[in-house]
Amino acid sequence: MTDGTVSVARTIAAPAGTLFGLLTHTANHPVIDGSGMLREAPGDFVVCRVGDVFTMKMHNDEMGDYEMANYVVEYEPDRRIGWEPFLLAASREEDQADIGDRAHHRWSFELTPTGPQTTLVTEIYDCTLAPEWLRKAVKGGTRWIASMTATLENLDTLSRGPQ
Repeated sequence: MTDGTVSVARTIAAPAGTLFGLLTHTANHPVIDGSGMLREAPGDFVVCRVGDVFTMKMHNDEMGDYEMANYVVEYEPDRRIGWEPFLLAASREEDQADIGDRAHHRWSFELTPTGPQTTLVTEIYDCTLAPEWLRKAVKGGTRWIASMTATLENLDTLSRGPQ
């Protein structure tokens, strides 16, 4: 088990600005997502600053269909973007009481140029401030490592454009 922060990194043959642009367009997130849980980003919202909020329609076998509001808490153009998700809607009766609760976990992408056309992209999941039940459910974040690895592969593919 980790302290609640895990990260996965990959060097992608694209400038940081290109990758940042892909990450700020929320319509790209279901394509980039390696977990298979993101179903739809209503509208094509473009994240522009800390304080922006975007939503994602999601599904997993444990919760069924649900919707998350993602509050942007980190925004440094071409360098870093991060958000904290909050449950906005849930299809299961037992999840209704959690709507609006802040779970105190964060998803971030850090972009470090390694050359004019290459960027080290690090995806970070931090649940250090999350309730114990969530830290246990995600195994200190290690539950997401395979999905994060797939997310960076998908971002790499998307950055190369239509094949």
